[in-house]
Amino acid sequence: MAYQSIDELQTLLSQEVFGDRQDSKKAAGRALGTFIETIMFYLLRQWGENDSMAIERPLAEYGREEITHNVEFTLHPIISIHPDFEIAAETPTTARQVAKAIGLPNTFTLTNNKVINKGIVQNACIIGTDKQSMAVATPIEIKQSGTVVHTYILDKHAYAMIECKRVGKEGDAKGPQTIEKAKQGAYVAKATSSLQKVRNDRGGLDGIYYIDGKACVGPYNQLLNEIIFYGDAQQLRDFTLSIGVVSNHGNWFTADNQNKEMKVLAQSYDWLLFLTDEGLAEFVVDLIRSPQPQYKAVQNAFLASYPSAGNHKVENAFTKKKMEKYAHFALNDYFAVNLNKIENWFNVISPSGGTLQDLKRILVTLKNKDWRAIR
Repeated sequence: MAYQSIDELQTLLSQEVFGDRQDSKKAAGRALGTFIETIMFYLLRQWGENDSMAIERPLAEYGREEITHNVEFTLHPIISIHPDFEIAAETPTTARQVAKAIGLPNTFTLTNNKVINKGIVQNACIIGTDKQSMAVATPIEIKQSGTVVHTYILDKHAYAMIECKRVGKEGDAKGPQTIEKAKQGAYVAKATSSLQKVRNDRGGLDGIYYIDGKACVGPYNQLLNEIIFYGDAQQLRDFTLSIGVVSNHGNWFTADNQNKEMKVLAQSYDWLLFLTDEGLAEFVVDLIRSPQPQYKAVQNAFLASYPSAGNHKVENAFTKKKMEKYAHFALNDYFAVNLNKIENWFNVISPSGGTLQDLKRILVTLKNKDWRAIR
C-alpha cells in the first residue's frame, strides 16, 4: 500500500482537498465513505447486475410492508428490457421524455428525475413506478452525436440488498456511532427477508420460514443454500439475500481480528464483505491522487464536487447516484480493465469459507430464476 494506513490517506485528503473546512478530517472521512459506495456500484455493474439494480430504494420488512428502509443498492427481477435509444449531446433528458421514447404505459407515475442533466449522469435513474414495478434508465455509451440510454422494467421486490458500512475517526477519536451503525445494519439485514435468523441453544444460527402458516426450521446456512439453488415459488417469493460491505479504518479492526461491531454484522448479513485498507487506498491513488490520463475525468469530477468552503455551492457530481458523465465512463473502463485486482480488494467475513466467486454465482442464480412464475 502506498500509505501506512487509511488514516494517513485521510489526513492527506483533509489537507489537499478539505484544508479550509472547520473539520477537514471529518469531511475527508465522509469522502472515503463515498468511495466505498462507488466501488460497490461499479463492481456490481461489472458482475452483470446493471439491469437489475436500483439505488437507495425503500426495502420493506417481511410481513410489515408499511415499514421500509432505504439501502444503498437493491437487485430486482427483470420484467422487460427496452431497445436502446440515443439522446442528443448536451440535451437534458427528463423522465417524461424517456417514458415517451420507450412507450411506457400511462399506469406508471413518472418521477422528476433526469437521466442526464448538465453533464451529470443519474445512475439507475428511476423514470416511473406503478404498484408492482419500476422503470429504470442508465446511460451505456457516449457518442459524438449524443448518449445511448438503456431502459428496463424491474419488479419492486428485491431478491438481494447491499449495504455499505464505514465508520472512521471523528477528528482524532473513534466515532461514537460505530456500534449504532452496526446495530442499524444488523436490524435491516434480519428484518427484510422471509428466511429469518434465530439463535439456538448451542449458540449457532437456525433459520425459519413459513409456508401456508407452517414453520420450516433448520440450520441457517443449509436453508439459505436450499432456497437459493433449489427453492420453489413459495420459498423464494419473499426471500431477500442480504449483503453487507464494511471497511476497516480503525474501528472495524480486520477480517481476522474482529471487534464487537464486526461480529454483530457477521451474524446478521447472509454475506459480509470486508474492503481492505489496501484496496481502498489503491482506488484513491489510482483515480483521485495520481490517475493515468484516461482516468483524469474521475479526479476532475471529485475535485469539482468539493470546492473550497468560500466558493458557491455546486452539485455533487461524485456519488453512487450522480456522476459526471466522463467520470462515469472512465470508472466503467477502470473496473473492466482491473476487475481481478479489484475483486482481490475484498475478504469474505461470512459465511465461513465463502469466496467472492461463490457470491457471484449466487447472484447469477437468483437473477436467472423464473421470477414471473415466482412472483
